[in-house]
Amino acid sequence: MDKKELREKNIKLRKQLDIKKASKVIVNKILSFKPFLSAKNILIYYPLKYEINLLELLKIKDKNFYLPKVRGEDLLICPYSNNLKKSDFGVMEPCVDELKNISLIEFALVPCLSVDKKLNRLGYGKGFYDRLFSKPDFRALKVAVICKELIVENIDADEFDKKVDFIISD
Repeated sequence: MDKKELREKNIKLRKQLDIKKASKVIVNKILSFKPFLSAKNILIYYPLKYEINLLELLKIKDKNFYLPKVRGEDLLICPYSNNLKKSDFGVMEPCVDELKNISLIEFALVPCLSVDKKLNRLGYGKGFYDRLFSKPDFRALKVAVICKELIVENIDADEFDKKVDFIISD
């Protein structure tokens, strides 16, 4: 199955899953994941309707959280703030300036439509996260969070696709 077909299939499948329950299980797994526990600066994302919701993590007081913000072709990393606005993509984004030194990010929780057992991640096809992961100063541990039903045997990855380091599922 090509990427376009897999995206369409998983967008439909996701709507049938209990995302609320899966989110709770995944958040609990993250809370006991040693690399998360040792990280101070963490990139998360503001979820779309059928994405895993990690916002519960923002209650942790001894960590610094960051959210992505799209500017042109780039995904900027911004300190989390309650001052958010909806982007052109329908995603809530911070209204603050971006982090200049992205090497501070130690741990990144990333959304996906699918991931395979070789750690290839399938997003929405715009390449924002792939471009971020390609930056030499982005060295964070990359963790895909996803419902187990969306994990596949193989994604037809190309040279621009960047793998994640771990998968956390329900």
